[in-house]
Amino acid sequence: MRYKAGYKEEKRKELLEISGQLAKKNGFASTGVDTFMKAAGVTSGAFYSHFSSKNDLFKALVENELQNSIQMWQDNPFDDPEQWIDFELNRYLALSHVERADVGCILPTLASEIARADQDIRHAYQAELLRGQQIFAKHLDSEEKAWAVMCQLVGAILMARSILDNNTRKMILDSSKNCVKIYLNMNTK
Repeated sequence: MRYKAGYKEEKRKELLEISGQLAKKNGFASTGVDTFMKAAGVTSGAFYSHFSSKNDLFKALVENELQNSIQMWQDNPFDDPEQWIDFELNRYLALSHVERADVGCILPTLASEIARADQDIRHAYQAELLRGQQIFAKHLDSEEKAWAVMCQLVGAILMARSILDNNTRKMILDSSKNCVKIYLNMNTK
């Protein structure tokens, strides 16, 4: 069967998106290839026309997810550092991000699995994460501040997700926003 031009690339993109959602929701290691492919509406055999192994899928998924995050950070409409970080704090440290891991950032959901992955995956992760960190460093005018803020954001989401009570979740998110702003010596609201 012949497919129109670009079909394979579009299908791979769809597989990565759906696999990313499942992995962020249920964990990558605990989700089998059959589950990923069933969710995407393709056979497990079709998997091998896009990826050589589950490990290859994980690497592609990590790169794709971080590239999506990088694109969001680049699309932040503000140039002023205070407005830029306010926008990111409000976007990232939101209850919707806590409640919907499947459509959120890969960092709080899969970093521990990436830490246990092979070097190829960890190199890919590191390369993309460093690209993202450079965006923060550019807007915060500091490599150190960029790392500190990124770690605070990821940690706040991870902590808030571990809590059942929405008031406590909100307190974690709000206190993290304030902490970042104090650290960056910006006015708090």
